[in-house]
Amino acid sequence: MTAASHTTTPPTTTATATAAATAAVKATVEAAETARAAGTSDDTADTAAEAIAPWNADPYADALRTGQGPLFLRRSDGWLLPLEVERWCASADAADMSVLRRCEGAVLDVGCGPGRLVAALSSLGRRVLGIDVSPAAVARTVGLGGTALRRSVFDPLPGEGRWGSVLLLDGNLGIGGDPEALLERCARLLAPHGLLLAETSALDVDERAQVRIDDGRGTCPRPDGGQLFPWARLGTRALLRYALPAGWSAAGQWECGGRCFVTLRRP
Repeated sequence: MTAASHTTTPPTTTATATAAATAAVKATVEAAETARAAGTSDDTADTAAEAIAPWNADPYADALRTGQGPLFLRRSDGWLLPLEVERWCASADAADMSVLRRCEGAVLDVGCGPGRLVAALSSLGRRVLGIDVSPAAVARTVGLGGTALRRSVFDPLPGEGRWGSVLLLDGNLGIGGDPEALLERCARLLAPHGLLLAETSALDVDERAQVRIDDGRGTCPRPDGGQLFPWARLGTRALLRYALPAGWSAAGQWECGGRCFVTLRRP
């Protein structure tokens, strides 16, 4: 896909809303940083059990700890979607930075994984909080000096309605297997006119499936073979089909390093 890059000029109120979001969320992120430094961070707070369980599976936790795959999402028909563990565990690359430089205000990284985006945003001077349901992901993010909490995006979160930007990269548009519900949730997290920055599939796809985490070796330490959970894959056109009728406005589309990105502005 060669996406025609386009941008829209946000209303004057966007700058005011973004500044207000930054100020309001700053205290939240600082409190989380202070708690982490003091060893009292609520990183292990309970989240929905069905959200946590698959990402606690040994293959996923082991891959994040070692920084190496192979790791896949396996559909019930046996099809495998590779997960780019090595890239996730490396430093932010040029494609990542093309997204991060577009962020506004304080940033919430949904499904932060091993924390490269949280670390990169911190180095750019952004206030940023990562959330992930995986303890291994949170631990690795904190180990990089980032701030992260063990949360599902659908759990109560700090700073709801005040974030300047929300990130959904590395396939995280698939979270929950219901793009419309995820977009609705992100709208509630963002400040008015806040920015959602999402990575879409390079394929023109709109897919929902039940998947499980798989190491590709035909071995699984769990007697149930790994818990199935809902996931989705969306191309850019599919994302816009859900977002525009819901009131989001398209703020930009681009490609970098073979990856596709979209920015949407909350009404």
